[in-house]
Amino acid sequence: MATIKDVASAAGVSISTVSYALSGKRAIAESTRRRIEDAVRELDYRPNAGARMLAGRRTYILAVTEPLRPDTYTPAHMAFVLAVATAARRYDYDVLLLTQEEADAGLRRVTSSRLVDGVIVLDVLRDDERADLVRSLDLPAVLIGVPDNTDGLVCVDLDFEAAARLAVDRLADAGHRTVGLLGHPGSVYDRGSNFPPRFRDAFLEHAAHRGLEARFATGEHDPAQVRAAVTSLIGPDGDLTALVMHGEEQTQREALTYVAERGLTVPGDLSVISAGSTFDTATFDPPLDAIPLVPTTSSERAVELAIAQLSERVEPRVELMPPTYVDHGSVAPR
Repeated sequence: MATIKDVASAAGVSISTVSYALSGKRAIAESTRRRIEDAVRELDYRPNAGARMLAGRRTYILAVTEPLRPDTYTPAHMAFVLAVATAARRYDYDVLLLTQEEADAGLRRVTSSRLVDGVIVLDVLRDDERADLVRSLDLPAVLIGVPDNTDGLVCVDLDFEAAARLAVDRLADAGHRTVGLLGHPGSVYDRGSNFPPRFRDAFLEHAAHRGLEARFATGEHDPAQVRAAVTSLIGPDGDLTALVMHGEEQTQREALTYVAERGLTVPGDLSVISAGSTFDTATFDPPLDAIPLVPTTSSERAVELAIAQLSERVEPRVELMPPTYVDHGSVAPR
């Protein structure tokens, strides 16, 4: 690979002159600048990240902080990491992934040393210490998720509250009066993840507003616990007519298997909606109506807002993406 010394030799100038031309810190004669630019192109010279930092230039790297916790649903979270990386490449940016060991201490290190130009925060907790760190940084930062305190932050996410209301309205308008919600594992709520309680609380509140009886149970990883949760939602009288599932793919598949084993048909006996799903519910048996969570939507917007902050002020904000409903015929009127 060509070095700055090679560029200086090809252009017939000193190394310091090349550095000044690339950083823009000093005025350089136009003819000299052209010779340097020609040499850079001919040699395909690319300043390394350290050199760019010393010159006060961009590193073209975004830090992505994604803690991998014991109960992390890896397929969904990695889908967001991939979506961020893909969006970043459109701006000629690479990503530096900071996981469990690196999520907090690593974020402090790479930002304080200016190894990155900005930060994307994933798997946001309701009370997330990374939010306080982001507020103290003199770097572009965007959270994909909404903590309880959004002061001074730029956040984007699916509007989970609107998604919950959409599910309730769909069922209420179809004549259902007793509805259930099978959620995430209990540990996800206990550790303060931001979006599962947002969906749950909006679901229960809007169901009450629509005059429905609503039930909630967590969807654990163990199949026996999933079956117990579905049993509790169906109730001793079997009066549940509609089920919304907001959780992991395997949990939802296990729930459907158990529903079939009980002799219930979808949607004949039980209408079912999958909400906040990052997987294709058309592959389920039967296919399920879905209110999808599309990683590319919020990830592309997050990267766009982070890049915008490099050249302009972006006011703190919470941008919520409106939900959409995908009909696969798993909801029937009562």
